[in-house]
Amino acid sequence: MPEGHSVHRIARQFARNFVGHRVQLSSPQGRFVEGAAVLDGHVMTRARAVGKQMFLEFDDGLWLRVHLGMYGAWDFAGEILMDATIASANGRMGQTNQRGTDLDGPADAVLDSAGENSLRSIGAPRRTRVRMAEQEKEIDQRGTFPPEPVGQVRVRLLTDTVCADLRGPTACQVLDAAEVQAVIDKAGPDPLLDDSPAAEDRFTAVVRRKPTPIGLLLMDQSVVSGIGNVYRAELLFRAGVNPHAPGKSLTEDTVRGLWRDWAHLLTIGVETGQMMTMDDLAGADWVLAMKNRADRHWVYKREGLPCRVCGTHILLEEMGARKLYWCPTCQA
Repeated sequence: MPEGHSVHRIARQFARNFVGHRVQLSSPQGRFVEGAAVLDGHVMTRARAVGKQMFLEFDDGLWLRVHLGMYGAWDFAGEILMDATIASANGRMGQTNQRGTDLDGPADAVLDSAGENSLRSIGAPRRTRVRMAEQEKEIDQRGTFPPEPVGQVRVRLLTDTVCADLRGPTACQVLDAAEVQAVIDKAGPDPLLDDSPAAEDRFTAVVRRKPTPIGLLLMDQSVVSGIGNVYRAELLFRAGVNPHAPGKSLTEDTVRGLWRDWAHLLTIGVETGQMMTMDDLAGADWVLAMKNRADRHWVYKREGLPCRVCGTHILLEEMGARKLYWCPTCQA
């Protein structure tokens, strides 16, 4: 399932390519015909992400809400303009430590061996095709524009130069402003939208009064927005917290540390397109980690392998119907 950084990246691409433009909406699959008709021909005025959900506003006061869920993805095609924040930072990140991100300046992007992290500074707009979900891939697009829909496209958004096709979402619906606010009010704080002391206090207070294991609380989108399976495992390892510990058993400093580290890692994820959670990487080590997922994380998908810190074998179990990875020594 796409985690928060992916959805924020997608929203930024909509802001760069669609906001301010009149958009044609259709449903090639046929499952969103009525909703597409309501928004068809209107100007997109805003794109925002809240955790794992994205909201696109139009000039008639209505919004398109999308939750990608486990299988959803967006395909962008056409003369794509890259978001300036992503383009400037995607080439090189410095050390990923608790002090915050350290951008070393422009450099060539490092591409993942699986073809991820392909969204980089393109320069002038060019005809291309990009898939944006948990993993991002860029494919040369040399055919006619717009391309023929491929697969079960729930909704297509089209301008004169760019189209975006949505496949496999959990939610795709038209909402008015009040309904959008009601959805957002139910969501936990998202540090990329609100990094204020009040947001940190809200997260801390909720966690510290719950008897629920912290490994479940971090995945609860009403507690905190955007955290998924990868970030859950990595955040808890980085904090040295047992995933089974009840929220109310954790110290205030520990809970606040989790919030601040989530804000830190989320920023890195948005800027690089990767869930980079290893600390103090530089030079060849950083390049290796950016190229290979296996070198990017402390515990995620490392079951049976020795912990990078203590050598204890990493455990794998199920928590909240999702796979949980953790070190029983470092997180005792």
